[in-house]
Amino acid sequence: MTATPTFATTASATESIVLGMGCFWGAQKRMEAVPGVIKVEAGYAGGDVPKVDYQAVLDAERHPVAGVKNHAEVIKVTFDPAKVSLKTILIHFWENHNPTQGNRQGNDVGTNYRSAIYYTDEAQKAVALQTEAAYQTALTQAGLGKITTEIAPLKNYNAAEAYHQDYLKKNPNGYCGLGGTGVKYPSSSDAPATTAYPPLVAAQLNVDRQLIVFEAPDCPFCAQFKKEVLSGWQSPVPIVTTLNPNAPAGWTLEKALFATPTIVLFEQGKEVSRYTGYNGDKDRFWKWLGFQLLTPEQQKIAFEQGTERPFTGSHLDEKRPGTFVDPITGAPLFRSDTKFNSGTGWPSFFNPIPGAIVEKVDNSHGMRRVEVLSASSGIHLGHVFDDGPPPTGKRYCINGDVLKFVPDAK
Repeated sequence: MTATPTFATTASATESIVLGMGCFWGAQKRMEAVPGVIKVEAGYAGGDVPKVDYQAVLDAERHPVAGVKNHAEVIKVTFDPAKVSLKTILIHFWENHNPTQGNRQGNDVGTNYRSAIYYTDEAQKAVALQTEAAYQTALTQAGLGKITTEIAPLKNYNAAEAYHQDYLKKNPNGYCGLGGTGVKYPSSSDAPATTAYPPLVAAQLNVDRQLIVFEAPDCPFCAQFKKEVLSGWQSPVPIVTTLNPNAPAGWTLEKALFATPTIVLFEQGKEVSRYTGYNGDKDRFWKWLGFQLLTPEQQKIAFEQGTERPFTGSHLDEKRPGTFVDPITGAPLFRSDTKFNSGTGWPSFFNPIPGAIVEKVDNSHGMRRVEVLSASSGIHLGHVFDDGPPPTGKRYCINGDVLKFVPDAK
Protein backbone atom coordinates (compact mmCIF):
# COMPACT_ATOMS: atom_id res chain seq x y z
CA MET A 1 0.00 0.00 0.00
CA THR A 2 1.32 3.43 -0.95
CA ALA A 3 1.86 5.68 2.03
CA THR A 4 -0.14 8.89 2.16
CA PRO A 5 2.30 11.82 2.08
CA THR A 6 1.75 14.72 4.42
CA PHE A 7 2.75 18.34 4.25
CA ALA A 8 3.87 18.93 7.82
CA THR A 9 2.77 21.98 9.71
CA THR A 10 5.76 24.24 10.24
CA ALA A 11 6.51 26.89 12.80
CA SER A 12 4.69 29.36 10.55
CA ALA A 13 1.52 27.23 10.96
CA THR A 14 0.82 26.79 7.27
CA GLU A 15 -1.41 24.10 5.82
CA SER A 16 -1.57 22.56 2.32
CA ILE A 17 -4.19 20.74 0.29
CA VAL A 18 -3.99 19.35 -3.25
CA LEU A 19 -6.75 20.18 -5.73
CA GLY A 20 -7.54 19.18 -9.31
CA MET A 21 -9.44 21.75 -11.37
CA GLY A 22 -8.56 20.73 -14.93
CA CYS A 23 -5.55 22.39 -16.56
CA PHE A 24 -3.30 23.51 -13.71
CA TRP A 25 -2.30 26.78 -15.44
CA GLY A 26 -5.67 28.44 -14.88
CA ALA A 27 -6.16 26.73 -11.51
CA GLN A 28 -2.86 28.10 -10.22
CA LYS A 29 -3.74 31.62 -11.33
CA ARG A 30 -7.17 31.43 -9.70
CA MET A 31 -6.06 30.12 -6.34
CA GLU A 32 -3.03 32.41 -6.05
CA ALA A 33 -5.50 35.31 -5.97
CA VAL A 34 -7.18 34.10 -2.75
CA PRO A 35 -6.15 36.25 0.25
CA GLY A 36 -4.26 34.15 2.79
CA VAL A 37 -2.80 31.77 0.20
CA ILE A 38 0.98 31.72 0.49
CA LYS A 39 2.00 29.56 -2.46
CA VAL A 40 0.39 27.52 -5.24
CA GLU A 41 2.45 24.84 -6.98
CA ALA A 42 1.45 22.96 -10.12
CA GLY A 43 1.88 19.21 -10.01
CA TYR A 44 0.53 15.70 -10.59
CA ALA A 45 -1.19 13.45 -8.05
CA GLY A 46 -3.69 10.69 -7.49
CA GLY A 47 -2.18 8.13 -9.84
CA ASP A 48 -0.64 4.71 -9.18
CA VAL A 49 2.87 5.41 -10.51
CA PRO A 50 5.06 6.98 -7.79
CA LYS A 51 7.21 9.20 -10.03
CA VAL A 52 5.90 10.94 -13.14
CA ASP A 53 6.47 14.00 -15.28
CA TYR A 54 4.28 15.80 -17.83
CA GLN A 55 5.20 13.47 -20.69
CA ALA A 56 4.54 10.38 -18.56
CA VAL A 57 1.07 11.66 -17.68
CA LEU A 58 0.29 12.37 -21.35
CA ASP A 59 1.59 8.95 -22.42
CA ALA A 60 -0.49 7.22 -19.75
CA GLU A 61 -3.58 9.02 -21.01
CA ARG A 62 -2.93 8.16 -24.65
CA HIS A 63 -1.96 4.54 -23.95
CA PRO A 64 -3.77 3.48 -20.76
CA VAL A 65 -2.81 0.26 -18.99
CA ALA A 66 -5.65 -1.76 -17.50
CA GLY A 67 -5.78 -1.41 -13.74
CA VAL A 68 -3.28 1.47 -13.60
CA LYS A 69 -4.76 4.83 -12.66
CA ASN A 70 -3.31 7.95 -14.25
CA HIS A 71 -2.41 11.13 -12.36
CA ALA A 72 -4.46 14.31 -12.46
CA GLU A 73 -3.04 17.75 -13.11
CA VAL A 74 -3.26 19.38 -9.69
CA ILE A 75 -2.19 22.35 -7.63
CA LYS A 76 -0.80 22.21 -4.10
CA VAL A 77 -2.29 25.18 -2.25
CA THR A 78 -0.33 26.30 0.80
CA PHE A 79 -2.15 28.79 3.00
CA ASP A 80 -2.14 30.42 6.44
CA PRO A 81 -5.10 29.08 8.46
CA ALA A 82 -4.95 32.19 10.65
CA LYS A 83 -5.85 34.28 7.57
CA VAL A 84 -8.04 31.96 5.51
CA SER A 85 -9.92 28.81 6.45
CA LEU A 86 -9.78 25.54 4.54
CA LYS A 87 -13.50 25.93 3.97
CA THR A 88 -12.94 29.24 2.21
CA ILE A 89 -10.19 27.67 0.10
CA LEU A 90 -12.60 24.93 -0.95
CA ILE A 91 -15.39 27.41 -1.66
CA HIS A 92 -13.06 29.06 -4.16
CA PHE A 93 -12.26 25.60 -5.52
CA TRP A 94 -15.92 24.76 -6.11
CA GLU A 95 -16.78 28.15 -7.64
CA ASN A 96 -13.79 28.39 -9.97
CA HIS A 97 -14.24 25.27 -12.07
CA ASN A 98 -17.05 22.95 -13.15
CA PRO A 99 -17.05 19.91 -10.84
CA THR A 100 -19.84 18.13 -12.75
CA GLN A 101 -17.97 17.31 -15.96
CA GLY A 102 -16.22 14.06 -15.07
CA ASN A 103 -12.91 13.60 -16.83
CA ARG A 104 -12.78 17.01 -18.47
CA GLN A 105 -12.76 20.76 -18.01
CA GLY A 106 -14.00 22.70 -21.03
CA ASN A 107 -12.20 21.40 -24.12
CA ASP A 108 -9.55 19.60 -22.05
CA VAL A 109 -10.65 15.96 -22.01
CA GLY A 110 -9.06 13.04 -20.15
CA THR A 111 -8.73 11.51 -16.70
CA ASN A 112 -5.75 13.82 -16.12
CA TYR A 113 -8.20 16.76 -16.14
CA ARG A 114 -10.55 15.32 -13.54
CA SER A 115 -11.84 17.39 -10.64
CA ALA A 116 -10.25 16.23 -7.38
CA ILE A 117 -9.64 17.02 -3.72
CA TYR A 118 -6.73 15.07 -2.25
CA TYR A 119 -6.70 15.44 1.54
CA THR A 120 -3.91 14.72 4.00
CA ASP A 121 -5.94 14.01 7.15
CA GLU A 122 -9.46 13.28 8.36
CA ALA A 123 -10.12 16.93 9.23
CA GLN A 124 -9.52 17.97 5.61
CA LYS A 125 -11.69 15.10 4.41
CA ALA A 126 -14.56 16.25 6.62
CA VAL A 127 -14.43 19.82 5.26
CA ALA A 128 -14.23 18.50 1.70
CA LEU A 129 -17.34 16.35 2.11
CA GLN A 130 -19.26 19.08 3.94
CA THR A 131 -18.56 21.70 1.26
CA GLU A 132 -19.30 19.19 -1.50
CA ALA A 133 -22.76 18.54 -0.04
CA ALA A 134 -23.49 22.25 0.30
CA TYR A 135 -22.36 23.05 -3.23
CA GLN A 136 -24.32 20.12 -4.65
CA THR A 137 -27.46 21.65 -3.18
CA ALA A 138 -26.71 24.94 -4.94
CA LEU A 139 -25.93 23.20 -8.24
CA THR A 140 -29.13 21.17 -8.07
CA GLN A 141 -31.17 24.30 -7.43
CA ALA A 142 -29.54 25.87 -10.50
CA GLY A 143 -30.49 22.87 -12.64
CA LEU A 144 -26.97 21.45 -12.96
CA GLY A 145 -25.86 17.86 -12.54
CA LYS A 146 -24.09 15.74 -9.95
CA ILE A 147 -20.63 16.54 -8.69
CA THR A 148 -18.03 14.10 -10.05
CA THR A 149 -15.10 15.35 -7.96
CA GLU A 150 -12.79 12.64 -6.66
CA ILE A 151 -12.29 13.09 -2.89
CA ALA A 152 -9.51 10.78 -1.72
CA PRO A 153 -6.31 10.60 0.36
CA LEU A 154 -3.35 12.21 -1.32
CA LYS A 155 -0.88 9.80 -2.92
CA ASN A 156 2.10 10.05 -5.23
CA TYR A 157 2.30 13.84 -5.47
CA ASN A 158 4.92 15.14 -7.95
CA ALA A 159 5.72 18.80 -8.55
CA ALA A 160 5.38 19.83 -12.20
CA GLU A 161 8.24 21.07 -14.35
CA ALA A 162 9.50 24.62 -13.88
CA TYR A 163 7.99 25.83 -17.15
CA HIS A 164 4.51 24.90 -15.88
CA GLN A 165 4.86 26.97 -12.70
CA ASP A 166 3.05 30.34 -12.97
CA TYR A 167 2.64 29.64 -16.68
CA LEU A 168 0.07 32.38 -17.26
CA LYS A 169 2.30 34.98 -15.61
CA LYS A 170 5.17 34.02 -17.89
CA ASN A 171 2.93 33.66 -20.95
CA PRO A 172 0.38 36.50 -20.88
CA ASN A 173 -1.12 35.34 -24.19
CA GLY A 174 -2.24 32.09 -22.56
CA TYR A 175 -5.95 31.66 -22.00
CA CYS A 176 -7.70 33.05 -18.94
CA GLY A 177 -9.53 30.40 -16.93
CA LEU A 178 -13.29 30.59 -16.80
CA GLY A 179 -15.13 31.24 -13.58
CA GLY A 180 -16.71 27.82 -13.19
CA THR A 181 -20.44 27.19 -13.43
CA GLY A 182 -21.49 30.67 -12.35
CA VAL A 183 -23.25 29.13 -9.34
CA LYS A 184 -22.35 30.72 -6.02
CA TYR A 185 -21.61 28.62 -2.96
CA PRO A 186 -24.46 28.96 -0.40
CA SER A 187 -23.83 31.98 1.80
CA SER A 188 -22.37 31.44 5.25
CA SER A 189 -20.44 33.43 7.82
CA ASP A 190 -17.04 32.50 6.44
CA ALA A 191 -17.87 32.37 2.75
CA PRO A 192 -15.67 34.58 0.55
CA ALA A 193 -17.06 37.85 -0.72
CA THR A 194 -17.73 36.45 -4.17
CA THR A 195 -20.39 37.66 -6.56
CA ALA A 196 -23.00 35.40 -8.09
CA TYR A 197 -23.05 35.64 -11.87
CA PRO A 198 -26.64 35.03 -12.94
CA PRO A 199 -27.15 33.74 -16.48
CA LEU A 200 -28.47 36.07 -19.14
CA VAL A 201 -32.24 36.13 -19.64
CA ALA A 202 -33.21 34.95 -23.11
CA ALA A 203 -36.27 37.20 -23.26
CA GLN A 204 -34.01 40.26 -23.01
CA LEU A 205 -31.91 39.20 -26.01
CA ASN A 206 -32.40 39.24 -29.79
CA VAL A 207 -33.43 35.72 -30.72
CA ASP A 208 -32.81 36.27 -34.45
CA ARG A 209 -29.13 37.18 -34.06
CA GLN A 210 -27.25 37.90 -30.84
CA LEU A 211 -23.58 38.11 -29.87
CA ILE A 212 -22.61 37.12 -26.33
CA VAL A 213 -19.16 37.79 -24.90
CA PHE A 214 -18.31 35.23 -22.21
CA GLU A 215 -15.79 36.82 -19.84
CA ALA A 216 -14.02 35.98 -16.61
CA PRO A 217 -13.10 38.15 -13.62
CA ASP A 218 -9.58 39.59 -13.70
CA CYS A 219 -9.11 38.63 -17.37
CA PRO A 220 -6.77 41.16 -19.05
CA PHE A 221 -7.76 40.04 -22.55
CA CYS A 222 -11.43 40.65 -21.71
CA ALA A 223 -10.53 44.19 -20.64
CA GLN A 224 -8.54 44.65 -23.84
CA PHE A 225 -11.47 43.46 -25.97
CA LYS A 226 -13.79 45.88 -24.19
CA LYS A 227 -11.41 48.78 -24.75
CA GLU A 228 -10.52 48.07 -28.37
CA VAL A 229 -13.79 46.65 -29.71
CA LEU A 230 -16.78 47.01 -27.42
CA SER A 231 -16.19 50.62 -26.36
CA GLY A 232 -16.98 51.85 -29.88
CA TRP A 233 -19.50 49.17 -30.86
CA GLN A 234 -21.78 50.32 -33.71
CA SER A 235 -22.33 47.00 -35.46
CA PRO A 236 -25.94 46.15 -36.35
CA VAL A 237 -25.63 42.94 -34.33
CA PRO A 238 -26.57 43.42 -30.65
CA ILE A 239 -23.90 42.32 -28.19
CA VAL A 240 -23.87 41.69 -24.43
CA THR A 241 -21.27 40.48 -21.94
CA THR A 242 -21.60 37.96 -19.13
CA LEU A 243 -19.44 36.40 -16.42
CA ASN A 244 -21.65 33.30 -16.38
CA PRO A 245 -20.20 30.59 -18.67
CA ASN A 246 -23.61 29.10 -19.47
CA ALA A 247 -25.97 29.91 -22.33
CA PRO A 248 -29.28 31.59 -21.43
CA ALA A 249 -32.02 29.15 -20.47
CA GLY A 250 -33.43 27.56 -23.62
CA TRP A 251 -30.40 28.55 -25.71
CA THR A 252 -27.67 26.12 -26.78
CA LEU A 253 -23.88 26.21 -26.82
CA GLU A 254 -22.31 23.72 -29.22
CA LYS A 255 -19.56 22.85 -26.72
CA ALA A 256 -18.19 23.99 -23.39
CA LEU A 257 -16.17 27.18 -23.20
CA PHE A 258 -12.49 26.91 -22.36
CA ALA A 259 -11.02 30.39 -22.75
CA THR A 260 -11.97 33.99 -22.22
CA PRO A 261 -13.09 36.09 -23.81
CA THR A 262 -15.14 33.82 -26.06
CA ILE A 263 -17.54 35.62 -28.38
CA VAL A 264 -20.44 33.45 -29.52
CA LEU A 265 -22.93 34.26 -32.26
CA PHE A 266 -26.40 32.85 -31.63
CA GLU A 267 -29.22 32.63 -34.16
CA GLN A 268 -32.65 31.43 -33.06
CA GLY A 269 -31.10 30.59 -29.69
CA LYS A 270 -28.46 28.25 -31.14
CA GLU A 271 -24.73 28.80 -31.48
CA VAL A 272 -23.72 29.23 -35.12
CA SER A 273 -20.10 30.34 -34.64
CA ARG A 274 -17.61 31.42 -31.98
CA TYR A 275 -14.41 33.46 -31.69
CA THR A 276 -12.16 32.16 -28.92
CA GLY A 277 -9.58 34.40 -27.29
CA TYR A 278 -8.50 37.93 -28.14
CA ASN A 279 -5.03 39.40 -28.12
CA GLY A 280 -5.47 42.69 -29.93
CA ASP A 281 -6.00 41.45 -33.50
CA LYS A 282 -9.08 43.50 -34.32
CA ASP A 283 -8.97 42.77 -38.04
CA ARG A 284 -9.09 39.02 -37.35
CA PHE A 285 -12.13 39.46 -35.11
CA TRP A 286 -13.98 41.62 -37.63
CA LYS A 287 -13.12 39.17 -40.41
CA TRP A 288 -14.63 36.35 -38.33
CA LEU A 289 -17.81 38.38 -37.79
CA GLY A 290 -17.86 39.44 -41.43
CA PHE A 291 -17.94 35.84 -42.59
CA GLN A 292 -21.06 35.37 -40.45
CA LEU A 293 -22.86 38.52 -41.65
CA LEU A 294 -21.91 38.99 -45.30
CA THR A 295 -23.11 37.10 -48.37
CA PRO A 296 -20.55 35.15 -50.42
CA GLU A 297 -20.51 37.98 -52.97
CA GLN A 298 -19.85 40.53 -50.25
CA GLN A 299 -17.14 38.33 -48.71
CA LYS A 300 -15.32 38.14 -52.03
CA ILE A 301 -15.18 41.93 -52.23
CA ALA A 302 -14.41 42.53 -48.56
CA PHE A 303 -11.74 39.88 -48.01
CA GLU A 304 -10.45 38.97 -51.49
CA GLN A 305 -10.29 42.45 -53.07
CA GLY A 306 -13.07 41.52 -55.46
CA THR A 307 -15.14 43.97 -57.48
CA GLU A 308 -18.81 43.97 -58.37
CA ARG A 309 -19.65 44.43 -62.05
CA PRO A 310 -20.45 48.07 -62.95
CA PHE A 311 -24.07 49.14 -62.61
CA THR A 312 -24.95 45.97 -60.63
CA GLY A 313 -24.11 46.91 -57.05
CA SER A 314 -26.20 48.44 -54.32
CA HIS A 315 -26.82 52.14 -53.62
CA LEU A 316 -25.84 53.41 -57.06
CA ASP A 317 -28.95 55.62 -57.22
CA GLU A 318 -29.26 56.30 -53.48
CA LYS A 319 -29.76 60.06 -53.04
CA ARG A 320 -31.46 60.41 -49.66
CA PRO A 321 -29.72 62.32 -46.85
CA GLY A 322 -27.85 59.82 -44.72
CA THR A 323 -24.64 57.93 -44.05
CA PHE A 324 -23.01 54.99 -45.76
CA VAL A 325 -21.51 52.71 -43.10
CA ASP A 326 -19.30 49.63 -42.79
CA PRO A 327 -21.63 46.58 -43.06
CA ILE A 328 -19.79 44.73 -40.26
CA THR A 329 -18.81 47.38 -37.70
CA GLY A 330 -21.48 49.96 -38.48
CA ALA A 331 -18.81 52.69 -38.50
CA PRO A 332 -19.65 55.73 -40.73
CA LEU A 333 -17.67 55.87 -44.00
CA PHE A 334 -19.23 58.48 -46.33
CA ARG A 335 -22.00 61.06 -46.11
CA SER A 336 -24.52 61.13 -48.94
CA ASP A 337 -23.82 64.83 -49.59
CA THR A 338 -20.33 63.84 -50.83
CA LYS A 339 -21.74 61.33 -53.33
CA PHE A 340 -21.79 62.19 -57.04
CA ASN A 341 -22.66 60.52 -60.32
CA SER A 342 -19.34 59.55 -61.87
CA GLY A 343 -20.88 57.56 -64.71
CA THR A 344 -18.58 54.64 -63.91
CA GLY A 345 -21.23 52.27 -62.57
CA TRP A 346 -19.99 52.33 -58.97
CA PRO A 347 -21.07 54.62 -56.09
CA SER A 348 -18.58 57.48 -56.03
CA PHE A 349 -17.70 60.02 -53.36
CA PHE A 350 -15.38 63.02 -53.29
CA ASN A 351 -14.64 62.89 -49.55
CA PRO A 352 -14.78 60.26 -46.79
CA ILE A 353 -15.68 60.92 -43.18
CA PRO A 354 -12.43 61.90 -41.37
CA GLY A 355 -10.60 58.83 -40.02
CA ALA A 356 -13.04 56.39 -41.64
CA ILE A 357 -10.76 54.90 -44.27
CA VAL A 358 -7.21 53.74 -44.81
CA GLU A 359 -5.44 54.14 -48.16
CA LYS A 360 -2.93 51.56 -49.39
CA VAL A 361 -0.86 51.27 -52.57
CA ASP A 362 -2.17 48.44 -54.77
CA ASN A 363 0.09 47.07 -57.53
CA SER A 364 -2.17 44.17 -58.53
CA HIS A 365 -3.26 43.39 -62.10
CA GLY A 366 -0.28 45.23 -63.57
CA MET A 367 -1.60 48.61 -62.37
CA ARG A 368 -0.58 51.04 -59.68
CA ARG A 369 -3.66 52.15 -57.78
CA VAL A 370 -4.59 53.29 -54.30
CA GLU A 371 -6.80 50.86 -52.45
CA VAL A 372 -9.43 52.09 -49.99
CA LEU A 373 -10.09 50.03 -46.84
CA SER A 374 -12.42 50.56 -43.90
CA ALA A 375 -10.41 51.78 -40.92
CA SER A 376 -12.72 50.03 -38.47
CA SER A 377 -12.83 46.51 -39.95
CA GLY A 378 -10.01 46.49 -42.50
CA ILE A 379 -12.30 45.29 -45.32
CA HIS A 380 -11.66 46.23 -48.96
CA LEU A 381 -14.02 48.95 -50.20
CA GLY A 382 -12.62 50.03 -53.57
CA HIS A 383 -10.04 52.50 -54.94
CA VAL A 384 -9.47 56.25 -55.04
CA PHE A 385 -8.55 58.21 -58.16
CA ASP A 386 -7.53 61.80 -58.90
CA ASP A 387 -10.31 62.58 -61.37
CA GLY A 388 -13.08 63.66 -59.00
CA PRO A 389 -14.94 66.95 -58.67
CA PRO A 390 -14.07 69.93 -56.45
CA PRO A 391 -13.33 70.62 -53.72
CA THR A 392 -11.06 67.55 -53.32
CA GLY A 393 -10.56 66.41 -56.90
CA LYS A 394 -10.83 62.83 -55.62
CA ARG A 395 -13.09 60.00 -56.77
CA TYR A 396 -13.56 57.32 -54.16
CA CYS A 397 -14.85 54.49 -56.33
CA ILE A 398 -16.58 52.13 -53.87
CA ASN A 399 -18.27 48.77 -54.23
CA GLY A 400 -21.87 49.39 -53.25
CA ASP A 401 -22.36 45.84 -52.01
CA VAL A 402 -20.00 46.46 -49.07
CA LEU A 403 -21.82 49.61 -48.00
CA LYS A 404 -24.85 49.86 -45.76
CA PHE A 405 -26.98 52.98 -45.99
CA VAL A 406 -28.50 54.55 -42.90
CA PRO A 407 -30.92 57.39 -43.73
CA ASP A 408 -31.03 60.46 -41.54
CA ALA A 409 -33.78 60.51 -38.96
CA LYS A 410 -36.71 62.67 -40.06
